[in-house]
Amino acid sequence: MLREHSSLILDFQKVFDSVITIVSFIIAYFIKKEILPGHLGALSTAPNYYLILTLIIISWYMAFKWMDVYMPYRAKPFWYFFTAIVKGSLLGMIFVSVAMYAMHIQGVSRLLMGIFLILNISFLTLVRFIVFKTLERLRTDGFNTRSVLIVGSKERAREVIRAIEKYKSSGYRVAGCFDVEDDLVGQAVENGHKVIGLVRDLEDYLRHNIVDELIFAMPLKIIKKGGRYLALAEGMGIKVRIIPDWEIHYLMYRPNIATIHFESFLGVYNMTLQTTPMNEGKILLKTIFDYLSALFLTLLLLPVFAAIAVAIKLTSEGPVFYTQERLGMNGRKFKFYKFRTMVNNADEIRKGLEDKNEMDGPVFKIKEDPRIIPGIGHFLRKTSLDELPQLFNVLRGEMCLVGPRPPIPKEVDEYSVWHRRRLSMKPGMTCLWQIAPNRNDLSFDEWMKLDLKYIDTWSLFNDIKILFLTARAVVTRSGR
Repeated sequence: MLREHSSLILDFQKVFDSVITIVSFIIAYFIKKEILPGHLGALSTAPNYYLILTLIIISWYMAFKWMDVYMPYRAKPFWYFFTAIVKGSLLGMIFVSVAMYAMHIQGVSRLLMGIFLILNISFLTLVRFIVFKTLERLRTDGFNTRSVLIVGSKERAREVIRAIEKYKSSGYRVAGCFDVEDDLVGQAVENGHKVIGLVRDLEDYLRHNIVDELIFAMPLKIIKKGGRYLALAEGMGIKVRIIPDWEIHYLMYRPNIATIHFESFLGVYNMTLQTTPMNEGKILLKTIFDYLSALFLTLLLLPVFAAIAVAIKLTSEGPVFYTQERLGMNGRKFKFYKFRTMVNNADEIRKGLEDKNEMDGPVFKIKEDPRIIPGIGHFLRKTSLDELPQLFNVLRGEMCLVGPRPPIPKEVDEYSVWHRRRLSMKPGMTCLWQIAPNRNDLSFDEWMKLDLKYIDTWSLFNDIKILFLTARAVVTRSGR
């Protein structure tokens, strides 16, 4: 994901750290002036401590950036954060001392600066610890976990497994290991994890299982046509990590879509290829926006929900809601909700209508679908109001307001490799296809390209724009 150093959440953290630093200095000033007894207490009016505080804020910002204090929480143990804070604070103090010497500022209380340094390190560490433990508890409880598949079964693979097992709170879970040798299948690798398949079968496994990250923990030069598997994962939108010795040059492989960066994975350094948006701060902001908006819209539209439910019950036998199994991010299954717009046995009737399908690819659509409930069914589909119950899916964290539409498992079984990359982001209630002119006349590949365009050009501004255009589509009744 895009470099987290530029993400919104880390920018907010920098501001919050500055606030903590200011508060620490104010408390230290108060302790020195008002609390300490005798000659240890009191402060002269010179030098100007407002100027000293300004120098501290600037110096701390530079030092923290230099010492890489702002690291992602998932892939680092806590002591990384503590040591970075201590080093950054000490370096900041050096910067302040140099600045005061250059500006000929004298008479600054060393005791005050010492108290400030201790308070600042303590407060910054405490806040990091609270955030770290909160995220750790959530991941330990099964929230926000990531499934990892390892290619390799020797020492590098064991090193990765040991790191993941040591930091289970990171949320990473090992799905298993793949290797190139047939006789290794079924053999144990580390901590109960086994070789579950061969590299040549990797495509089939990735198609039918949830894999968030693929880690190559074996020499790439011994994988026959290894570049094909990197391209496969890239095309499917799966994050790829390569553990050194950096032998990608043997493959003559150049990423077409993915960005490349170097990072630490639970203390194991690796090269990472990723195709999805990497600004995790803005992704988090999108999640918060989606949840609050879904909650507000659900409460606001309760009368509309009630009216639609009554209309469906009066015109057709069967339940108000239609539920179906769909696939979310990287193939996670969930129960998908819609207002029922078709007769109760619509799925059975579809079997006799397959030859009338007007869409290419695995999607089924026909203009005059006889299964649609007369009146209310056509109205709901024209206005897309049948999609409103997916607000519940957003509140459950399975979908977002804007994103690729969630497919059914049967459709995904027929996907080409490049189609599967649309599963690399959480699905949404609306998307570029939903607002496209004559959307029902687009081919399946054109639909998929719109979804990939959304992923490749994602921004919060585009999400808001799509939501407004979706509202216009509802008013103009451009659905079918």
